[in-house]
Amino acid sequence: MFSLTRLRVLAAVAEHGSVTAAAAALHYAQPSVSHHLARLEAETGAVLVQRVGRGVRLTDAGRMLAARATEILGRVDAARAELDEHTGLRTGRVRLAAFPSALGTIVPTAAARLRATHPHLALELTEAEPPEALSMLRSGDVDAAVVFHHSPEAVDADTDLRLDPLDDEALHLVGPAADPWPATLPDHADADWIAGCERCRNHLLWLCAQAGFTPRIRFTTDDYVATQALVSAGLGMTVLPDLALRAYRHPGVRTTELTGTTRRVLLARYGRPPDPPAVLALTTALTTALTNP
Repeated sequence: MFSLTRLRVLAAVAEHGSVTAAAAALHYAQPSVSHHLARLEAETGAVLVQRVGRGVRLTDAGRMLAARATEILGRVDAARAELDEHTGLRTGRVRLAAFPSALGTIVPTAAARLRATHPHLALELTEAEPPEALSMLRSGDVDAAVVFHHSPEAVDADTDLRLDPLDDEALHLVGPAADPWPATLPDHADADWIAGCERCRNHLLWLCAQAGFTPRIRFTTDDYVATQALVSAGLGMTVLPDLALRAYRHPGVRTTELTGTTRRVLLARYGRPPDPPAVLALTTALTTALTNP
């Protein structure tokens, strides 16, 4: 069985890039860090670090174990936090990661409801796109995550990851308000386009392919405020989900709903049920925020 202390040392070396920096971060003596690394190599039977000049670098085996160590330590820290909450050792808290347009719409409403029903429960919020949010969830940096998928089949293969639908939001074709334009995708095959994050960009490519053309993408930005400003200036068309338009609506754009396509918003949690009381309270607040905004 691996020592958590030695895993923490390896993770610190991976994060900070040297034995000296890891020792400083952990408040250990440098020889102690070197000793723990040597013992971990003896326990695993693998070479985890290589000497390079006056420093070290992780081998492939070291990087793989360091990645797992980060995840393991995160889950241990999360378990400790849950036990602290249950035993009343400190004020309860719940940590949520969510993508930007969710943070601009449903999350504040849920946060207000959570404060009203559980005034001593501290809510910590982090902005993160779905891949980053799920990584934070696995490593124990957050307790729950609001994420999205563009198709029901796009689920994560991690069996310890639970994804429960919160909402199916409409997608909208967005163009400048100043000029009349047709309301279907095929009519804009010759237009310039503005794309979002990688997953949104891939979905835009898929939508346009279904409509029989490849979009000429001129601009790429994750910022739905900037996207609408570009559209308003006549620099291209785009597709935005309902939450982005609810969070911010530029007066210079016009929209039309694209029928037959939605983006699914989900609440992600890690591990088997039941959830800790704080996560259950957050889940209730988010569900209520969607049904009674």
